[in-house]
Amino acid sequence: MITLVDPTLPYGFAKRHGVILIDAGDAVARVALRQGADPLAVVEARRVIGRPLSIEVLERAAFDRRLSEVYADDGFSRGDDLDMPSGLDGLVDDIPAAADLLDTTDDAPIIRLINGVIAEAVRVGASDIHIEPYEQALVVRLRVDGVLREVLNLNPRVTPLLVSRVKVMARLDIAERRVPQDGRIPLTLGGKTLDVRVSTLPSRAGERVVLRILDKDQAGLGLKDLGMGDRALSAFEGALREPNGIILVTGPTGSGKTTSLYAGLQRLNDGQRNILTVEDPVEYAVDGVGQTQVNAKVGMTFAAGLRAILRQDPDVVMVGEIRDAETAGIAVQAALTGHLVLSTVHTNDAAGAVTRLRDMGVEPFLLASTLRLIAAQRLVRRLCPTCRRAEPADAATAKLIGVKTGQTVWRPQGCAECNQTGYVGRIGVYEVIRVDDAARRLIAEDAGEDALVAAALKPGESLSGQARALVLEGVTSVEEAVRVSRQETADDGREAAA
Repeated sequence: MITLVDPTLPYGFAKRHGVILIDAGDAVARVALRQGADPLAVVEARRVIGRPLSIEVLERAAFDRRLSEVYADDGFSRGDDLDMPSGLDGLVDDIPAAADLLDTTDDAPIIRLINGVIAEAVRVGASDIHIEPYEQALVVRLRVDGVLREVLNLNPRVTPLLVSRVKVMARLDIAERRVPQDGRIPLTLGGKTLDVRVSTLPSRAGERVVLRILDKDQAGLGLKDLGMGDRALSAFEGALREPNGIILVTGPTGSGKTTSLYAGLQRLNDGQRNILTVEDPVEYAVDGVGQTQVNAKVGMTFAAGLRAILRQDPDVVMVGEIRDAETAGIAVQAALTGHLVLSTVHTNDAAGAVTRLRDMGVEPFLLASTLRLIAAQRLVRRLCPTCRRAEPADAATAKLIGVKTGQTVWRPQGCAECNQTGYVGRIGVYEVIRVDDAARRLIAEDAGEDALVAAALKPGESLSGQARALVLEGVTSVEEAVRVSRQETADDGREAAA
């Protein structure tokens, strides 16, 4: 028989028996029940809550997501006997005075603190946690929607204990403080599975630590979930249907390139193809896809890995990044011999990828015959729909983004819903060049980027044009549009006139 003595539904009970209290209510409490759960759990929940229940049955995946949302403030999956205050301030208060902390052998407060920091990062949707030691303070910052914000300012004496705890979790050498180290921490938050990548770097005031949070749910995103426009989505899907060739995604670090490539692999992963990847690092594990990790220390570079997997009879190959001439040459040869190759390069826009590959030594006629699609992308923050405000564009703003003076644009304001930032979440901005016959001729003739853009992109389809459209729709702000896209006067004028 299931018994409870706590007046609420503890995390352990909710996870084990598949029932969550969503809303206590006044007369009727609302609970979520995992599909296939023991009905006795509902009976016991009814007894503890002390009022009638309204039951909502959820599939396992939906239940796990709801479990993470409801119990996120309570920290990571843990025994119910761990008394962890909600909120980071309570965790900081639990840490003893600095002088005592250096002498004590009880590291429970440090464990609760680092667990609480990671739990808070997941709750607010942060992609990275930065632990930064300085002479006067230890600063903890979270990168949310691409922007860093400080969440903790601690006594610098805490630095070695906090860093050592992270190293223990990541199975790194805690005695080695002179060289950088990399590791990973597999974690769960409710039913959500996380992979935390850890990087340490020696600095003057101690070791800096960056934890990158990889939510494995992101690996399941489809192409339609990325926010592509109809034309860009159609072009991407058309390129994926090609039997061979190269599909490139370009953009700076953190622009979502890997997520787009994984979405493409999801579309191709139908059980009838041999799909192999070589990545640095392997960010998400995907069933049905053979994934290889780059390891430069033992000579396993992108080029060596790509050369090896081509002997594994692949149909589709994904290369994490084309960094050098050797990798570029092998990728081109793979495309010429009947393979579909997906990869990334670091360029500012789509046309720049052609120039970058030429600079690596790839002949223009080879590029013309192998390239199928080039997509440049950025991520812009979405304006909070609750507090965004409309205002007419003044002359300077109108000139900056290429609209008419007085046209309505939208600005962030800040409220409780968006944590006073003015933004909630992000959306992709895409510039897609489908390499058709006209573009192929220009590439083969070694034409410049401007000629390729003029032939392959219609007015409004560049990064700046797509960002401008989002501003006018009220999806993002002028500042975000300018931050992520290169503004070109001639292009802006042409698109604004259109």
